[in-house]
Amino acid sequence: MHPADRAVQGALAGEEGGLGGADGIEVQDFAEGECGHGHLHGRRVDSSSGGGMPGEYFPHVALVFRPQQSEDMDLEDPMDRATARAWLATAVAEARAGLAEGGIPIGAALYGADGTLLGRGHNRRVQDDDPSMHAETAAFRNAGRQRSYRGTTMVTTLSPCWYCSGLVRQFGISRVVVGEAATFHGGHDWLAEHGVRIVLLDDDECIAMMRDFIKNHPALWNEDIGE
Repeated sequence: MHPADRAVQGALAGEEGGLGGADGIEVQDFAEGECGHGHLHGRRVDSSSGGGMPGEYFPHVALVFRPQQSEDMDLEDPMDRATARAWLATAVAEARAGLAEGGIPIGAALYGADGTLLGRGHNRRVQDDDPSMHAETAAFRNAGRQRSYRGTTMVTTLSPCWYCSGLVRQFGISRVVVGEAATFHGGHDWLAEHGVRIVLLDDDECIAMMRDFIKNHPALWNEDIGE
């Protein structure tokens, strides 16, 4: 048996040496389809240490990476499905608005530590003739100046590109909720490695919207991702 599978089985069974016994690891039940990464469903493993083996994919397990907490961090517990889905709906609405305008259907929203919606926006490369106006950038700009981004959450319909991942790191945004990473695998793994909490929802609507757009507008899509 692969060591990763053995660790997960130990976590699910509560055995010593399983993920559940490692420092900073939590295993949380989800119903089928509630949370996942690709085809992975059934359990969520929150990892804050090397024992969580970030990047390993476990059958029937969805991974959500959580940084090791320190004294200067005041992050809430891993967000629940209802909150993640509600916030994603804001980003999806932005993506659909962008599509209706003839743009690229990627939407984003920035939420404060208290759950307040600070800003929302969508990709406006086509509409504004501005290649820097990605969805996360638009939401960030629309949020205006913030004294600190500690505890904030960036919600995006698609895994953030390196440009937008850099924005998250530069300003210390604490969490990123990703609608899907099936059509484009951006920098969310890199963000997780650097302490940003990542929540992957594997949302069917987000996947279908991007697949249709990429199929119908391959040249514009390749332009947006720099290929």
